[in-house]
Amino acid sequence: MKLLSMLKNKAGFTLVQAIFILVVLALLGVVMMRLIGVQSSTSVFALQGARAYQAARSGLEWGAVRASGGNSCNGIMLVEDFSVNVTCSSQSFTEGPIGPYDVYRISAISTYGSYGSPDFISRRAEMKVGFH
Repeated sequence: MKLLSMLKNKAGFTLVQAIFILVVLALLGVVMMRLIGVQSSTSVFALQGARAYQAARSGLEWGAVRASGGNSCNGIMLVEDFSVNVTCSSQSFTEGPIGPYDVYRISAISTYGSYGSPDFISRRAEMKVGFH
């Protein structure tokens, strides 16, 4: 008789343990899902950052070609989904027997999305190039 009453008292305690374990496992599942989401979005932003940098580099090349032809290298261009703002300034130099040559400082800023939005990406690249 005593054995039967002892078993009845422990049955409720096992139920509490089972519920506790289920709650802990559910919380672990939620944390794992959030970590997977963060990891996925981090890799997407890294890829978009690399694409933005390459778009800025394209803007630099565009500006250098325009400057080499004597044209204005200021302007806005579109590279896929990125808006690239290219600006440049020039300075003339003369060294010894070498005639005057121009050095252009070209800057390109590529942006994707609007500032403040969660998908906003911006990269800047600069270079100097000289022409005789």
